[in-house]
Amino acid sequence: MTKQAPLSATNIEDARRRIDPIFLNTSLLHSERLALSLVAKDETDNPIRSFKGRGTGYFCADLTDAGAPLVTASAGNFGQGLAYNAARHGRPLVVFASLKANPLKIDAMRRFGAEVLLVGEDFDAAKEAAKTYAGERNLQFVEDGASAAIAEGAGTIAAELTEEVEDIDAAFIPLGNGALAAGIGCWFKSRSPLTRVVAVAAKGAPCMALSYKAGEVISTREACTIADGIAVRNPVPSAIAWLKETIDDVVLVDDDQILDAMRFAHETWNRLVEPAGAAGLAAVLAQASALNGSRVATILCGANLTDQQIKAWL
Repeated sequence: MTKQAPLSATNIEDARRRIDPIFLNTSLLHSERLALSLVAKDETDNPIRSFKGRGTGYFCADLTDAGAPLVTASAGNFGQGLAYNAARHGRPLVVFASLKANPLKIDAMRRFGAEVLLVGEDFDAAKEAAKTYAGERNLQFVEDGASAAIAEGAGTIAAELTEEVEDIDAAFIPLGNGALAAGIGCWFKSRSPLTRVVAVAAKGAPCMALSYKAGEVISTREACTIADGIAVRNPVPSAIAWLKETIDDVVLVDDDQILDAMRFAHETWNRLVEPAGAAGLAAVLAQASALNGSRVATILCGANLTDQQIKAWL
């Protein structure tokens, strides 16, 4: 695995000045329902209803070839973030999504100006099609988890957290392609090194957890979970390299635990959180007894749920 340049807390500080303010300084939610002090950053109250506007915003702000088209693959939220910010910077965007992608997210990507092409049975199949499309047309392919700027933009969440909350004992971060966990971990390792950073993957999509623990890329044959935003079966090598330097552990949660976390967020804070966005909270709830007395942080990462999903899960 090729050695990647490390992520930079200095760049995270720079990102706070360059990301559209509509995605910054999100609400901090508190709960004393558990035998621990729980805080959650609410990343759902913005135009794309997820944290993805941060990393994609810093990525687009850092590009130099003005107006050049971009190509990406997305389960939905990353595509929304990139569509929003590409339009803001005057760039056309083509997004590849799977045939099974959330229709709400597909509509949103198109509403923000992206051309969306549906290909393949899952996210990784759509990604391969996107790479081929970009290569044949000599266009820039933007891969979530492969760009330092995307991870560093996501790391601005942690910068806000350390200003708002003192002495965080542990932070539980959803793990999909890895940009969020790596960026958050980069900031904590630099500015709050005593904070334990735990990435949380879905039990039905464990490739990032397996790769992190092995120190090399390990793919899985399938990714089977309700958490479509973290349903990855082929890891991004650069993200695996960054995670080795930025987080302390990876844990797995199953779909029932994710559903419990979604219901907890709804009952406690009146927040609708999609499965991937509740993965960090799911791990907190699952480990609550071991975290007794601790100050724990997590992130509610996204809220793009269809009416059907809300009725079925909440």
